[in-house]
Amino acid sequence: MNKPGLQLTLQTSSLFAGFMVWVLISSLMPSIQQDIDLTAGQVSLVTAIPVILGSLLRIPIGFYTNRFGARTIFVISFIILLFPVFYISVASSFMDLVIGGLILGVGGATFSIGVTSLPKYYPPEKHGFINGIYGVGNVGTAITTFAAPVLAKTVGWADTVRFYLILMLVFAAVNFLFGDRKEKKVRVKMSDQIKSVYRNPTLWFLSLFYFITFGSFVAFTVFLPSFLVSNFHMDPVDAGVRTAGFIVLATFMRPIGGKLADKFNAFVILMFTFIGIAFSGILLSFSPSLTWYSVGALSVAVTVGIGNGTIFKLVPLYFSKQSGIVNGIVSAMGGLGGFFPPLLLTAVANITGHHAIAFMLLSELALVSFVIVIFMYYQDQVSIERKIIESTAEGIMLTDFDGVIKNINPAFTRVTGYSKDEVIGSTPEILSSGKHDEHFYETMWKTIEEQGHWEGEIWNKRKNGEVYLERLSISPLKNHAGQIKYYVGVFNEMKT
Repeated sequence: MNKPGLQLTLQTSSLFAGFMVWVLISSLMPSIQQDIDLTAGQVSLVTAIPVILGSLLRIPIGFYTNRFGARTIFVISFIILLFPVFYISVASSFMDLVIGGLILGVGGATFSIGVTSLPKYYPPEKHGFINGIYGVGNVGTAITTFAAPVLAKTVGWADTVRFYLILMLVFAAVNFLFGDRKEKKVRVKMSDQIKSVYRNPTLWFLSLFYFITFGSFVAFTVFLPSFLVSNFHMDPVDAGVRTAGFIVLATFMRPIGGKLADKFNAFVILMFTFIGIAFSGILLSFSPSLTWYSVGALSVAVTVGIGNGTIFKLVPLYFSKQSGIVNGIVSAMGGLGGFFPPLLLTAVANITGHHAIAFMLLSELALVSFVIVIFMYYQDQVSIERKIIESTAEGIMLTDFDGVIKNINPAFTRVTGYSKDEVIGSTPEILSSGKHDEHFYETMWKTIEEQGHWEGEIWNKRKNGEVYLERLSISPLKNHAGQIKYYVGVFNEMKT
């Protein structure tokens, strides 16, 4: 039962079913409105409501997936979903839809299960692609968006909703029978995991990125059916088909994003992602014709799909020991990112008569994220360089232009006996053995000045007074203007 391929297939198909239920109300809203009188504001609220619980529940669901395993959490989730599905099928008022829709959010919260569980079965170099494959389960929203309105025309929206009761029972049984009973469990306190990550800025940067990428996916999924009907006077079925196309494209770009993040630097992929989203937002803000609106929407689908796959490559990379809670927090922020835009779009349209300001806000947020990604990219490069310096076998000493020691590496301490605290702020004279006269040092610095480098043998003294011979090279470090800012000395102890 614990074969990776089986669990990937089972959990992806389970997400597929969970997301089919999650967008049930928004997909059937044009049909529901024929029986339940709703204002434009109420429609926006009802279609956005499932996103609330679907977002907030991702945090505990991610945590408890680590504790109890995907099998148990999927089974419980599908059993819980039986109530809101039935309740919505007999709804007769705005409040009925709010109550049913709120609990319907459990379907969206199931996303946290697979992104927490599946990386346990695969090596890190495949995590991006595997989470991307799992994310294909998002296409469940496309199936409901396309099929539910068609079925509702034949049997009515209430009976269409009741069909999902059978779907939930089937997937509860399948997970009970074929889920991995021996999945590796992580038993730690939720409060301890939250304390260990909440001050880490990387967590909140990734949350912002997913807020924009997955939030845009959810927002367009929820918003497009009603928008296309009201603004371009489409038939509900035609609007559902177009929305399904958006969902399918965004969903199948997700594993591509994960694969790219596995192969290339994930931050570079995110740079292209946010530039693409910014461009799409600008295009949509001009309230174009249906053709250009379709181009803008499909551009959003491509870029957010790639971004979604890339972000969940980074989560287990940075938070391998807290993946459950961090997956929950990041995915919750993504879900919340889908809650606010439909309400904002409706409010802006009511005030101004169009949606330009809301789409421009998406563009601006994407540009802010682009700047943050650049910052994280260079921070990551600096971190790698620092690790290289700290792990190198040669002793390294960095001084400023005046010869004051600014930094050393562990190999320096190992050879000389001096700790970083003991030498920072001092000069290299602390190592002087007294075996070399002033002419030796004058010649050394003249060579550095004329040739830009010096290398040779030199006697130095350890902290304990022992004199030793080393092979030393000294090079200046210049800024972009060509001014010398630092000198770096690299040495190896020589056997005598």
